[in-house]
Amino acid sequence: MINETELLSRVPTRVLIDGAWTDTAADFGVWNPATGDELLRIADATAEDGLRALDAAVAAQESWAAEAPRRRAEILHHAWELLIAREDEFALLMTLEMGKPLTESRGEVRYGGEFLRWFAEEAPRIAGRYQRNPAGTGTIVVSRRPVGPCYFITPWNFPLAMATRKLAPALAAGCTVVVKPAELTPLTTLHFAALLQEAGVPAGVVNVVTTTASAAVSAPIIADPRLRKLSFTGSTPVGRRLLRQAADTVLKCSMELGGNAPFLVFEDADLDLAVEGALAAKFRNSGEACTAANRFLVHESVADEFAGRLAQRVQAMRVGRGTDEGVAIGPLIEQKAIEKVHGLVTDAVHRGAKKLCGGTPVAAPGTFYSPTVLSDVPDGAAILTEEIFGPVLAIASFTDESEAVRRANDTEYGLAAYVYTNDLARGQRMIDRIESGMMGLNVAAISDAAAPFGGIKQSGLGREGGGEGINEYLETKYTLIPSASPRP
Repeated sequence: MINETELLSRVPTRVLIDGAWTDTAADFGVWNPATGDELLRIADATAEDGLRALDAAVAAQESWAAEAPRRRAEILHHAWELLIAREDEFALLMTLEMGKPLTESRGEVRYGGEFLRWFAEEAPRIAGRYQRNPAGTGTIVVSRRPVGPCYFITPWNFPLAMATRKLAPALAAGCTVVVKPAELTPLTTLHFAALLQEAGVPAGVVNVVTTTASAAVSAPIIADPRLRKLSFTGSTPVGRRLLRQAADTVLKCSMELGGNAPFLVFEDADLDLAVEGALAAKFRNSGEACTAANRFLVHESVADEFAGRLAQRVQAMRVGRGTDEGVAIGPLIEQKAIEKVHGLVTDAVHRGAKKLCGGTPVAAPGTFYSPTVLSDVPDGAAILTEEIFGPVLAIASFTDESEAVRRANDTEYGLAAYVYTNDLARGQRMIDRIESGMMGLNVAAISDAAAPFGGIKQSGLGREGGGEGINEYLETKYTLIPSASPRP
């Protein structure tokens, strides 16, 4: 087991600007949600610090864009090798600052690392096209070039994967970046930035600013005309505000925003498979995931059996510190999260939902909430319309396919969806009819570095991962070359 004190002593505590770890005028504490203990105190950047980081990214842009694609690929592949070799230390660091069980943190290291490996392979494959124009008077040349300096705002719930999912395609495309990690979980990003330096990323290409004044630091960076790309993962209300700011400079944006994922179980579904899928889709990361199943819509003929089997499994889940053996549910990120989740549960029960297990905060030094199953959740309950972001599984029933589709789509969000059915034709209809950017058909783990991650409606803009992911960091340029002489 890695020594926690020794690990924390190796995590940078200053901001990274132009290749140098730099002090700021103030600092702030990062806390372990499982214990309430302070882990480290780190630099608290100001707006001026943020603009200095952008200066560094702008200065490094031309040389990094000119770097050989193969060299960019080699750096990313080296970073992947270093990360996988240090899986245990990155997993422990994530568990300490975010709370998830170590087994899940190790999974995030492997998942996050895949973006480094995938985009290392994509860097030399950025393609254009060359063709004679239809009139025969010239040649059309279509080329791709890096969009330019980028600003990344990453969330607290997946502190490594959200950084690699943005950084890997940007670096592969030839873009420089400024990263602002979440105030609640910045340590993993700082530790990863040091790894990127070791892997060979030149000074100024990756800059990191940590701050408690996110809006004040972000606003002047976004307003600066030298910035050419903004990528944000977080809530829809904050995303809307950032889009309004980005409009002033017509900034290229990627937004991965909120979700309200439906989990549909039809009467012909394999219930064993559906129960396992429900547990994974809901309780992974203690439910603190944008892709977490939020509304379980189950056919009335199997709803009671489905709910009973889930409650039996959920009651057996162990709650505790993520570093402890056998823990399935770690702490929520902070006390405000407990209050929100408990408010949604209380409202649902008040409206008539049945509480089959859980439904209360756990008395402990940290911020724990008991894993919960609610059945017969009525229309009008806030838990069916608001993103829960906690270990609460809310079940409502439907009578036929049309009702299931209508209820699944009755939301402003459209990030992920899950469908369980053994009817192939119905599954194909769900692909066409469910309004979501991603869907799992009889499967609950859908994220993959080789696939496009993103939503529709108010769940966001753009895609991360897959061949689509690198396109978010490239501009398309068309050039017409006239024919030297007319053809006979």
